[in-house]
Amino acid sequence: MKLLTTSAPHVRTQDSTRKIMIDVLIALIPAVIASTYFFGLYALILAIIGVVSAELVELFIMRVLKKDKEFVPNGSAAVTGLLLALNVSVATPWWVLLIGVFFAIAIVKHVFGGLGQNTFNPALAGRVFLLVSFPSAMTTWYSPINKFFGVYPADIQTTATPLAVLKLQGFESAKSFSYIDLFFGNRGGSLGETSIILLLLGFSYLVVRGRIKVMVPASYIGSVLLFSWIFYMVDPSKYGSPLFHVLTGGLMLGALFMATDMVTSPMTIKGQAIFGVGCGLLTMVIRYFGGYPEGVSLSIIIMNALVPLIDRYTQPRIFGRRVA
Repeated sequence: MKLLTTSAPHVRTQDSTRKIMIDVLIALIPAVIASTYFFGLYALILAIIGVVSAELVELFIMRVLKKDKEFVPNGSAAVTGLLLALNVSVATPWWVLLIGVFFAIAIVKHVFGGLGQNTFNPALAGRVFLLVSFPSAMTTWYSPINKFFGVYPADIQTTATPLAVLKLQGFESAKSFSYIDLFFGNRGGSLGETSIILLLLGFSYLVVRGRIKVMVPASYIGSVLLFSWIFYMVDPSKYGSPLFHVLTGGLMLGALFMATDMVTSPMTIKGQAIFGVGCGLLTMVIRYFGGYPEGVSLSIIIMNALVPLIDRYTQPRIFGRRVA
């Protein structure tokens, strides 16, 4: 028998970065629709600004600074810009979002080498940068107006998020938010985090398309449920129920769409489980004991920094070699 030896890759696919990013954008459309319905047209304007500005910043970097005249946008910048827009409040001025987009694309992504080489999730790093730089705009929340054509900000009233009420007033006060409202999105919060059902719809699309690492959100959400249940058994009035913690804040948006980022999450199943559990534990530690009522962004970024270490110690043994 004659054997033919060729160079890698040996397994080929019709997939491309552009196709994957288009699928992610499609999956985020329900969240954009929900944000527009709950917070008005300004939410849609912020989403459009995030997408367009991110693509323009990357195009300038690639064509002008890196002098890559053949560069064609692949949609990765658009995903970053949209995710960042969905992570801000409707109180955020458009120019603040532009600053965040520039930081995410130029600093977090391209300073580290560009697509596939960034250590941290650009959208989350951009959100944390804005939270530190513009805390007032990033922590001012508005009540849903429940109509697409609301005019910002004339007919919107400020409100507290469910997690803020829990942290400041306890679980008895936080019970004023029904689980139905939390599930469908009728509450204050970042643009894309409110409607759990539509986030799950978009996530299901990515699962069907084979674009998502299911172990990461499963271990992330599972660890949040377990950790919050332990504290709930200790003091229900102070720490809140497990279901409350899953349905509030940016947990579902972070677990389903940002912790699952292909570049900044582990490659092995075991590593993905460790990554998800770490995100869940850090999220709850920050929620319970930190200065902020929410900890999703910081927890994922911290775990992003540990991904190389996780990959190193969870990589499978190479066939034919002994375990060191």
